[in-house]
Amino acid sequence: MEASGIVAFLATRVRNVAPSATAAVTRRAAELASQGRKIIRLSEGEPDFDTPKHIRDAAKAAIEAGHTRYTATEGTEALKQAIADKLLRQNGLAYSPDEIIVSTGGKQVLFNAMFATVEPGDEVVIPTPYWVSYPEMVRLAGGTPIFVECGEDTGFKLTAPKLKAALTDRTKWVVVNNPNNPSGACYSADELRHLGQELLLFPDVFLLTDDIYEHILFDGRKQDILPALLPELRDRTLLCNGVSKSYAMTGWRIGYGAGPRDLVAAMAKIQSHSTSNPNSIAQEAARVALSSPMDFLPAHLAAYDERRTKCLTWLNAIDGLSCSGSGGAFYLFPSCRGLIGSTTPAGIEIDSDAAFATYLLEEAGVAVVPGTAFGLSPYIRISIAEPLDILQTACRAIAAACARLSPNHHQE
Repeated sequence: MEASGIVAFLATRVRNVAPSATAAVTRRAAELASQGRKIIRLSEGEPDFDTPKHIRDAAKAAIEAGHTRYTATEGTEALKQAIADKLLRQNGLAYSPDEIIVSTGGKQVLFNAMFATVEPGDEVVIPTPYWVSYPEMVRLAGGTPIFVECGEDTGFKLTAPKLKAALTDRTKWVVVNNPNNPSGACYSADELRHLGQELLLFPDVFLLTDDIYEHILFDGRKQDILPALLPELRDRTLLCNGVSKSYAMTGWRIGYGAGPRDLVAAMAKIQSHSTSNPNSIAQEAARVALSSPMDFLPAHLAAYDERRTKCLTWLNAIDGLSCSGSGGAFYLFPSCRGLIGSTTPAGIEIDSDAAFATYLLEEAGVAVVPGTAFGLSPYIRISIAEPLDILQTACRAIAAACARLSPNHHQE
């Protein structure tokens, strides 16, 4: 069958879904690297730290103890109890194990939730900038993503007036990612309460809180979760979290959700017909991670904070770039508005952040993700989850590449 025939054979829902932009950048960077180019990859959201030793040791012990068989679809009782204990201890939220599901990464938790609840005609409110997979999951489930632009004027955060304007009788979910990927924006307790007050006026709307970067916070911030601030929302909130980012366990693929019992059961039903249970050994490692002191975290945060502070200085010193900083996660989201309309040495116009990201990859050997992938332009996302010397080299290469651009005289 010819390629055109294969495309026609594919389901409409697949043809309408965009591939992951971060994965696409990573693939192109790998292609250039295979050709002998030295590429600095600042496109992936992955800690450069090793998984802490006590967690690795737990996985080894799990293998020796024979924890290598199928588990319950929604995760082991031991891990679900550890998650419940964590939520009560750290977040002040009480959940029973049957209100918790463990999945193959936080992404599967979100996917399960959308497929278990969203039907054609349903709307899901997604603030921009957003993590790249939110809208595609909604579309795959047959729903309609409703984008609410949240730019620098609101600190890249959803406000109560913006939320109020987006809610309709078709709204099924509102997504809040805190800290935010890609901007690093963090919501205060008061900001969350204001959002919650609007949601209280729409009793059929559910809230999805994506807290995967929960522990990666700067400047003395602490994490607040909306149902802990407004208990009235507890029974229509799905908490999504995991061990990937805070515990440097990206490859272990363990995420979890906590929410209403019937919703979690429906999500488990979806999971039972897709992947079934998450990896049994990784589950035991996650149990130990969530049950043990996070003694490693201060060193990780100190490294991220130093990288954040220095990269802000280096990036803001580049003509055409400006970055307002971040309060959490390990990303910076600088604006490249000042470079739109400029021309490369090859005579190609930088007409978008996507073109600028391509230029940085090809010209400077630095892989970043354009803001258009996150629903807000013209920006680029830079991961600071790399050693400081690599980040300094990357920022110098970006500065040199920007200096080679011819200015946009139409804007003068």
